[in-house]
Amino acid sequence: MIEESAMTTPGWCSNPWFRRGLLVLCMLASALYADAEAQVARMEVIPFESLTLTDQEFLTGREDGKPVTIAGELRLPRGGNERFPLVILLHGSCGPCGLVLDWEQEFLSMGVATFVVDSFTSRDIVNTNNDQSQLGRLAQTEDAYRALALLAKHPRIDSSRVMLMGFSRGGQSALNASMMRFQKAHLLSSEARFAAYVAFYPSCNYSYSDDDDISAQPVRVFQGTADDYVPIEACRAYVQRLKAKGKDVQLIEYQGAGHAFDGRAYKTPLALPQAQATLKCQWQEGENGQLYNAATRQPFSYNDPCVQRGATLAYNEKAAADARKAVAEFVAATLKPVRSP
Repeated sequence: MIEESAMTTPGWCSNPWFRRGLLVLCMLASALYADAEAQVARMEVIPFESLTLTDQEFLTGREDGKPVTIAGELRLPRGGNERFPLVILLHGSCGPCGLVLDWEQEFLSMGVATFVVDSFTSRDIVNTNNDQSQLGRLAQTEDAYRALALLAKHPRIDSSRVMLMGFSRGGQSALNASMMRFQKAHLLSSEARFAAYVAFYPSCNYSYSDDDDISAQPVRVFQGTADDYVPIEACRAYVQRLKAKGKDVQLIEYQGAGHAFDGRAYKTPLALPQAQATLKCQWQEGENGQLYNAATRQPFSYNDPCVQRGATLAYNEKAAADARKAVAEFVAATLKPVRSP
């Protein structure tokens, strides 16, 4: 659910992968951003097959949706033959914009490879800020599983040390990916599993059947208390349910921080007057994978009266610094990367 005000950031240089010549533009992007990419020993643009599933199709375990070829950028922190830990990054409503790429550089500096998945471009989506109905909420979870199965076979990636991290809409997908029910239905024959899950300001106001049966691997959620885009109360309630089941999960709250508090592009807060905010909504899965408004029992729709218009994106320097420190410590403990000598 993040909008990037300037579509000339490095992330948007890679958006036209399927529109103007995949490799040519990425090579140009590398030249334009040589300083930022200086530490990267290797970059690969890797197309892979996924499916565009509706939420109901995903929830009922179907794997016969519309095929789509999407792509991601794999970056390795240095040369040689060693196998690196990996963070797969899922973007929010802006697509793979600057905020995501800032984190990419953080991980590379730690000695961790990154794979930024573009879930929008090949689906002909620019962004979903004002119209979230363009793509199902669970589609990026499918993309994450497909990316994991692909990268687990890469000769430079240690498949036992792969973390999934997402932001806003992508953060919700990162949480979803931890659910055992979804893994059993959609990871197919892949033996790979995520070693950890990180969600920044996700939507937790979607309740699915068996959603408290998640992986034994650690889950961390980061959210600001002043978020006017998605409700922190829903994440508090969900995390408490998971803790009651003995799961390794934590919600790290930042007082006074809003949505996209880690986005340096929002040092001047950005108002999104038409953004679809779901602060007052609670969606619940019913029979046959149908989502309902928990209060009215009416089928899920972004035209529901509980969906409001308007949200603000705002950088919070202290919260961002604290979150980066917390994530770095989490990565060190779970993925055990080796920094460059």
